[in-house]
This record gives sequence, structure tokens and C-alpha cells, in this order.
Amino acid sequence: MIEAVMIWNEPNNKSHWDPEIDPDWRLYGEMAVTAADAIAAEAPSLPKVLGGISPIDPNFIRNMAGKGVLDHVDVVALHGFPLDWNLWPIHEWPDRIRDVEAVTRLPIWITEVGVSTFGAEQVQDWGLQRTAELLIRRVPRIHWYSLYDLPRAWTATTRHKEAEGSSYYRHFYMGLLREDGSPKIAAEQFAAYGAEMGICQWFNFDDHRLYDAVQWLRRLGVRHVRTGLSWADSFRPNALAWFDRQMAALDEFDVTLTFCFTPEHRGIAPHHTSAPLIKEEFADFCAAMTRRYVGNGRADRLRAIEAAAG
Repeated sequence: MIEAVMIWNEPNNKSHWDPEIDPDWRLYGEMAVTAADAIAAEAPSLPKVLGGISPIDPNFIRNMAGKGVLDHVDVVALHGFPLDWNLWPIHEWPDRIRDVEAVTRLPIWITEVGVSTFGAEQVQDWGLQRTAELLIRRVPRIHWYSLYDLPRAWTATTRHKEAEGSSYYRHFYMGLLREDGSPKIAAEQFAAYGAEMGICQWFNFDDHRLYDAVQWLRRLGVRHVRTGLSWADSFRPNALAWFDRQMAALDEFDVTLTFCFTPEHRGIAPHHTSAPLIKEEFADFCAAMTRRYVGNGRADRLRAIEAAAG
């Protein structure tokens, strides 16, 4: 079932929101408020999560508070990768959380935290154990990123691709499982934390890994899953059929569902990081997905899928 919805992904990260179009995040704030209110109209009790921030920047949270955005959401989310991309050591996780607690009274979730195997699998194994020690029981929700390595034939969702050097290639080694589905060293250890530490796994459109992923999530004892539905993908042929398959496959888990990514033809600039031309269009997408996958919409959708399957 859907336990929460998130409005965008890493809005303060230039790989996910264009700073040239929106340098002070005014457009993001307006879009987030409009989307949050549209979601609330469909499911008043459903928690709304501000898009997980990376880097962890209390000033961004102050900015959102000043723009009134925090009055329309229920949770603030953080993303941290101290062994790969961040400029602080892993043992400072409690300090980073306290920095944000100092500027908001909203609950704090860690919706992406992970360690790549770019250098060695043993680094991820140690990093998982240390992350669990630092975060379990410190925050109410943790999502480890990720279950699978990103296939090398795909591209990572960043603005500058290979020009980012090793920072770009680390995206391909964040999984507990290799691209072929075989487990890395840390996968066995993760089962000890599966009930308390969820998984964040993004699925590409018509992703061939979906059903194998469900089997692994069960095997690892995972209860909480974060994934996304792309506004850009909603314009593809048969988009709703894919969304339905994805959400039906994940229905047994408590899902934090992220809405993000601008269709090229609906952005101020033709890029997934762009602010939309019309913020209400993104809000309409969020409302439609909430209506379809939460509450009565969820029951109707599951019945339709079962009927179609015979």
C-alpha cells in the first residue's frame, strides 16, 4: 500500500532541478505547494514528504519554510552518501540530522542512503553496518539505495553524465545486487536490517527487473519501499498499464511513492530537471496518481488488474 508520497526528488541538486531557471527555488516552492494541496484533496490523511534533499542543507529547509512550503507537507527527507559524494565523514550522520532538526519541527526521514561498490564490495558491507548503527532508531524511516546496480547500458539521471568523472560512474554500483541479479557481499548482511531499513529502488519504464526485485525484497525481509512514478513517463504509450503493473507488484509493501521529472514538452526548458510551464499540470498528475493508487482508487485498480489477468 502507499504509506506516503514525495514531491520531487532532490530539488536542491542541480542534477534534478535546474538552478539556472529557478535559482532561489521559488518555482519549486510554488509547484510543491500546489501539488501537496492537490494530493491532500484526494487523500487528506496521506503523509506528504518534501522531496529528499541532497546535499543536506539546512538553508534549503529554511528557504522552504520561508516560502510557506513546510506548512503544506508532513515530513522532511534527507539523502546522504558520505562514502561516495558528500564532503563529510559517515560518523557525522547524527550531526547532519541535528542540523535540520534545528530549523524544522517536522519529522525527518532518510529516504536515500547508500554506499557504492565502485572501489570494493567490502566498503559497502562496512558502510551498511555503520549506517545501520547510526540511523536505526534515530529516524522513523530509512531507505537504503539501492537494491540493484544500474545496468551499464542505461544512463544515470544526472545533468552532465560522463563529464562528472568517477562521481558519475559510482551511480552504477549502488546496488546490493549486481546488474545480473547476483548478490554482493552486503546483501546477506542486509537481511538482518530489512525489517527496520527499507529499500529505495527506482524502476525504469517497463523495467524487466520488477518481479525479481519483489522476490528479493521478500527474501531480505523488507517492509518499506521507496520508488517513483515519472510525470515524463506518463506521456508514453501504455503508461498507465506499466504504472499499474509496478504498483500492483509492490502492493504488499509500505511504499513511499515519489512524483517527479518534467516531460520535455511541458517544461520551461526541454529537460527533466526543468520547472514546469504550468505548475498545475504537475499537480494534476500527482492528484491523478494519488486517486488511482490510494484508498478506493487502489481497490478498483487492483480489481481491474486481476480481471485483466483472467
